[in-house]
Amino acid sequence: MQDFLEVRKSKILFFKKDFRKKKDKVGKVNIPEGLFIKCGKCSELIFNDDIQKNNKVCPKCNYHFNLNARERINLICDNNSFLEFFTDLKPVNPLDFPDYEDKLEINRKETGETDAFVCGEARISHHKVAFGVLDSHFFMGSMGCVVGEKITRLIEYATENNLPVVIFSASGGARMQEGIFSLMQMVKTSSALKRHSNAKLLYISVMTNPTTGGVAASFASLGDINIAERGALIGFAGPRVIKQTINQSLPEGFQSADFQLKKGFVDLILDRNELKATISKLLSLHKKGD
Repeated sequence: MQDFLEVRKSKILFFKKDFRKKKDKVGKVNIPEGLFIKCGKCSELIFNDDIQKNNKVCPKCNYHFNLNARERINLICDNNSFLEFFTDLKPVNPLDFPDYEDKLEINRKETGETDAFVCGEARISHHKVAFGVLDSHFFMGSMGCVVGEKITRLIEYATENNLPVVIFSASGGARMQEGIFSLMQMVKTSSALKRHSNAKLLYISVMTNPTTGGVAASFASLGDINIAERGALIGFAGPRVIKQTINQSLPEGFQSADFQLKKGFVDLILDRNELKATISKLLSLHKKGD
């Protein structure tokens, strides 16, 4: 009997040891970096390939991840139709703001862009347009002197060449490192749009997440048609700042795209995958006769 128990004990120890080895081997399996992306809304882990194929929209909850300028251009503009303008314009440090040049260089290296606005002439479903995109990955899409100058030049080019303007905004507002010079861009861009409007030309503004501050208070809100991408935060100061300032509770969903649609601030809310077709239709409806 004792011999039998010893044999049983040795077998149990063997299986435990063997199981631990298998468990250790399984535990050492490495998942390739970037294979999954965690959704910012539903917190689900989604295959990166599935996100990319769906234009960076979560297939589970429809959360819209931020796009950079080049991704937006590829999504909206016809293939190989985008001709970039004003690439020689680069920001400087007019106020000698501490470490501003270093931060600009970091943003250039991380994004591959010279500043937060990329623009040019393009075609959307064969409709020729003046097209621009604010990139929230570069200084949070903030509007400094160069951004304001490029927007103004783009609008003036459209006015001179009888073209509609389509601008996608994604911004934290005016660039504080450039102080009053950045705030002056609000007037400059708005004035250019007024001249474009006087020429009876179409301006479609698309506000994506987030569109706030001096950008929301100027050219982003002045479209003949204002479109919000699904899930966009749109407003001037952030909800937390406002609540702390006035010491009052804010309405539910304050500054969300749905809230702004209800209040008449935007005309349409569209999912990302609907944008090109809808903009193309609007361009067709407003096309000037030859």
